[in-house]
Amino acid sequence: MHQKLKLYITKDTYVLEPENGASLIVRRKTGAFELETDNAVPPVTEQETALSISGVMGFIQLQAGYYMVVITDSESAGSIRGHDIYRVGSFQILPLARSLAGLTEIQKQDEHTYVTLLENHLKAGGFYFSYTYDLTQSLQRQADFNSESLTQPLWKRVDERFFWNRFISSKLIDATLTQDSKQNFSDFILPVMQGFVSIENVRVNDKKFVWGLVTRRSRFRPGTRFFSRGIDAEGHVSNYVETEQLVLYDGPDGTTPIVGKKQLSYVQTRGSIPVYWSQIINLKYTPRLWVGESRKSLAAARAHFDEQIRIYGPQILVNLINKKGYELPMGQAYARTVEQLNDPRLYYTHFDFHNECKNMRWDRIQLLVDQLQEQLVKQGYFYYDASDKSNTIIRKTQESVIRSNCMDCLDRTNVVQSTIARWVLTQQLRQVEILGPNESIEGHKEFMFTYRNVWADNADAVSTMYSGTGALKTDFTRTGQRTKQGALQDLSNSLTRYVKNNFLDGKRQDGFDLILGNYQVPQEQKASPFTTGKPLRVRVVPSILIFGLFMLLLNLFRPGYSGVQSWISYLMLLAFWLSVVVSGVRFAIRHGNQFVEWPHLVHQPDYDQFESMGGVLEKGTNFPPESGLSPQKLE
Repeated sequence: MHQKLKLYITKDTYVLEPENGASLIVRRKTGAFELETDNAVPPVTEQETALSISGVMGFIQLQAGYYMVVITDSESAGSIRGHDIYRVGSFQILPLARSLAGLTEIQKQDEHTYVTLLENHLKAGGFYFSYTYDLTQSLQRQADFNSESLTQPLWKRVDERFFWNRFISSKLIDATLTQDSKQNFSDFILPVMQGFVSIENVRVNDKKFVWGLVTRRSRFRPGTRFFSRGIDAEGHVSNYVETEQLVLYDGPDGTTPIVGKKQLSYVQTRGSIPVYWSQIINLKYTPRLWVGESRKSLAAARAHFDEQIRIYGPQILVNLINKKGYELPMGQAYARTVEQLNDPRLYYTHFDFHNECKNMRWDRIQLLVDQLQEQLVKQGYFYYDASDKSNTIIRKTQESVIRSNCMDCLDRTNVVQSTIARWVLTQQLRQVEILGPNESIEGHKEFMFTYRNVWADNADAVSTMYSGTGALKTDFTRTGQRTKQGALQDLSNSLTRYVKNNFLDGKRQDGFDLILGNYQVPQEQKASPFTTGKPLRVRVVPSILIFGLFMLLLNLFRPGYSGVQSWISYLMLLAFWLSVVVSGVRFAIRHGNQFVEWPHLVHQPDYDQFESMGGVLEKGTNFPPESGLSPQKLE
């Protein structure tokens, strides 16, 4: 894998020159690739620009042809087992076409919109890569690789779920697979992961070790909070995330840098409730809830858990949603699905997070850990002992996985995952004798400060990718206590989420669909996909509402502005502008689904379509059409 590249841009080519080996030449007119060992660098007189890049993320075809996406800046995020991990700092999107001369004016506008969607998606951040380490695979999965697998190029052995740039790498991959061995572009194919990485050098009881988190976000069924919910027919769920906690230790006499003579790993997953369901945005703070047909959900859930069990083993399902009110139908649908699957490898428990931890009693999360302790002991963790290089031993493997969820799989989920991971970490550190037999990691304040802040940073990273804001409840994750200041910050984040989810997430969803290949730009596109087509009344109401609100406030704070001579006239004027505002708000709420921003590239069912399928549930009328085994009885 080439680690440093020099990019030369000329009128006819892009030339990527590595420090060693053949250069990659990209023909701008045809999009063809070539490897050239001699005289690949163009003469200075032909060079328009030359810059250093960290790698090629891929190629994507829009209306004007292909664009090359390159990583122009990256920074170290630490190292794992001596392998450097990098966080992407900046990108550049380079067109192969010299101009947009062949496009109509509408197509030019659309081309600009496509490029802007890509740029915004890439600027959102959370991208990581390594030239020599497979970030997409846990330590335990890597230990299963045979010597033949390890000789393959990195892109061939990555976990497809977390190969974020797989679609835009397909042009290089296809060229590698279809051409002869002399034209192998594998050294230019750089797998990039979206998620979170934090690797910390820490000390406990005067013993140095590396502790870190690697969070991997699945590229299947991706998207934003309200436009990606539930499950699809292939068993992929929304906001599916794998988080691995790492410990690398060289023994009490180990020195920096720590390579990991003893390597420990613990993996958890999260993902949307694996049934067909959705929340239909409509300007209300709590959207309408729709739960789909249980028979279809059952087949999709079976596909989901078959894959989960194949990869991780038995599943410990931790459902954190409310047992009453708006979230009740989701809990019943999930419990009913698990009951109907009747699989002994699924252990289901429903912990009503908000009820158990109400009045800021967040210490009660320990009740869940106590409830799961028997399962956690059976589950174990991965422990690889390489103290003797001639006789490396896998002393332990993780036999199952906890799959947590709340409604968003963000805030409650992250708090619980960090608590479970802390319990496991204590067992791991006792095993390698960093902690004494009866010692707990909670007693080491300096380490716990790092631990809590890294888990909170992880929560913010995952939440920002899905909801558009940092996570809620991170004050507890950071400090171990729920605070009033944290509650106020949660209120601010909740209001920001409301605005973004209703008025901005349509474009963010388009960015996901474009870069991951869920939408591929047709080459003979005649009509613009970005045409709104909203009725005139819907387009003018926001302007009337804003003007009415402005006039109401103006007359309130400057009573003499309108020149009225009596209090009766003044009150009638205020009543008029107030009626304009109230009428506008009522109209907007009544037709809320027409005022929110929907994605343009991949069709999303609206409220009317969900209603035609049946099962639309609203707050206050959310009793499911059939009763299944209650979650409490499945615990």
